[in-house]
Amino acid sequence: MLTKYNLKMPHEIFSGEDALENLKVILQKNGVKKVAVFTDKGIQSAGLLDYPMAKIQAAEVESVILNDLPPEPTYAQAQALVDAYKASGADFIVAVGGGSVMDTAKLSSILATEEYTIKDLLDDPSLGKKHVKTLMIPTTAGTGAEATPNAIVAVPEKELKVGIVNEEMIADYVILDAVMIKKLPRKIAAATGVDALCHAIECWTSNKANPFSDLFAMEALDLILNHIEPACDDPEAMDAKNKMQIASFLAGVAITASGTTAVHALSYPLGGKYHIAHGVSNAILLVPVMKFNEPVCREKFAQAYDRCVHGEHTCTTVNEKSAYMIGWMEKIVKHLDIPTSLKEFGVSGEDLEGLVAAGMEVTRLLVNNMREVTPEDARAIYQQIL
Repeated sequence: MLTKYNLKMPHEIFSGEDALENLKVILQKNGVKKVAVFTDKGIQSAGLLDYPMAKIQAAEVESVILNDLPPEPTYAQAQALVDAYKASGADFIVAVGGGSVMDTAKLSSILATEEYTIKDLLDDPSLGKKHVKTLMIPTTAGTGAEATPNAIVAVPEKELKVGIVNEEMIADYVILDAVMIKKLPRKIAAATGVDALCHAIECWTSNKANPFSDLFAMEALDLILNHIEPACDDPEAMDAKNKMQIASFLAGVAITASGTTAVHALSYPLGGKYHIAHGVSNAILLVPVMKFNEPVCREKFAQAYDRCVHGEHTCTTVNEKSAYMIGWMEKIVKHLDIPTSLKEFGVSGEDLEGLVAAGMEVTRLLVNNMREVTPEDARAIYQQIL
């Protein structure tokens, strides 16, 4: 465990019933004249944008909607939206969407200058300085992007996803309102929910884990393990959905204090080259990586068992508790009908060496893994899911 650590999080977070009512107050308090609303066409066509837009109109603030963003955008596609923002003349940013929408909004907040671009930030993230305040309104309970200083973009020339990390991108405001995820399709709720599960368990078992990250990661893990299934299965399970939103946020905070590990590191090539949704690629790798890590994470898994199992504790030894936790995660992935193989995404054995080479490049996250991952280890993990 680290001997020195710190914690960063958004300035103000609103949650609970009718949390969106705070949007009007935030805009008025900041004297906003024109707001840029980042979203995507799917969110807009589903009618989810209507809720926050009604509050913006009630605040009598001019707005511009920026929605030309594909899922899992490349850095060039994200830059196009950044350029549209700069041309808009807006003095405040609201992001309504999932991880890609919020990440692009965060990047825009530090790219109001002509001095550097997203491509420049890939080489030196520290260039970015915040120029405009941001409000994040997540429409999934999973990515935790509303809490993190990270922005993930695809880099086609490397066939990889790359994280830009700069604390200047941490949001000023966050609104967690379960009405925004009530109509989320089960498939998306499941993939993003398991992404949050990965954040929680990875931060809990990270080399950089510390008392701050442990506090948030464990609370997130407890909430997710006990509420993800009803939140995905039942459109009316609003209490479970609210708890998943809170858990996703808490897991995002844990990332800022600790960091994800080999699950995320090895999933980046799957998104970068094969355009597999981030949550799905993480879900496919979750159990294989946890089984690989188990010999060195056994005590941490056992501690998680003691906290997260609310019924009768039938496991008594550390080994039993550790095995139970991995089995629990495996059951969740299966229950939520998330793929556990890469076959349906057109990935074959011929792609193995390319995946290994690309995955081993993600040293920013691999160094966090408690068990060292060698190229041979990465190859064996990928072979399990091919």
